[in-house]
Amino acid sequence: MREPTFTSARAISSRQNPLVRRFHAAARHRASGDPAIVLVGARLVADAEAASVEISHVVFSPDALDAEARRTIERVERAGAFVASATDSVMAAVSPTRSTSGVVALAKRPVYDLATTLRRVPQLVLLVVRAQDPGNVGALVRSAEAAHASGVIVSAASADPFGWKAIRGSMGSVFRLPTVIAEEPVDVVRMARQQHLRILAAAPRHGQPIFDANLLSPLLIVLGGEGPGLTPELIGMADEAVTIPMRGGVESLNVGVAGALLLYEAFRQRRANAVRVDRIGGL
Repeated sequence: MREPTFTSARAISSRQNPLVRRFHAAARHRASGDPAIVLVGARLVADAEAASVEISHVVFSPDALDAEARRTIERVERAGAFVASATDSVMAAVSPTRSTSGVVALAKRPVYDLATTLRRVPQLVLLVVRAQDPGNVGALVRSAEAAHASGVIVSAASADPFGWKAIRGSMGSVFRLPTVIAEEPVDVVRMARQQHLRILAAAPRHGQPIFDANLLSPLLIVLGGEGPGLTPELIGMADEAVTIPMRGGVESLNVGVAGALLLYEAFRQRRANAVRVDRIGGL
């Protein structure tokens, strides 16, 4: 098999190169206002490329590429990306992780429409409110894709689902599953009701046990982040509060675990009752 080559790859040897500053700005998106996102590792670059995410720049360490990574970079270069090789020192500067990756890239942030996401079959949508840990946000998107949800909505007060830590936590799910950032969770709940979704609020206690709740209808599950959880206003707007039963002495679950349990219980019920089987993959 022909070994892939990069026809126009430049070489970067200085940490003062403007592209290094560009990567720094993108990694600090909310502080810098940079619209690009950072992809760390060849696997995420391949996931983004497969999902037709526009990749603008790739920097790589020649000694750290396997054959699959080289093929990915070659495809991205043919699609128009700027490709550059870099020294170990430069790779350490462009990568936001402590252990440098062999491939780091800049890409255009995907943008999804809120109303379209709420209408998307099978209308199982997760609204994440004030989740501060980007790893948890990424894990929730990953669990939502795995549980056949139709989308995730993240409040603007949460960690950025397109920050590099959250993207890594999602393992590329954020490129395949519509993920929307919304300013006001209250407005999302109102819009979901207009779209005829039933609203469930996750409460740490005193709600209907999730195994007894009816999760078959079009659904928006509202989940609070670490710490105080949902506000009384959001819980009051819900059609029903649901609780994950726990053994006494356990105060709460990690938000990523709680979200996964809620989504999978909805998927389990829909699978068991053959709800829209023709439109839910994997049944």
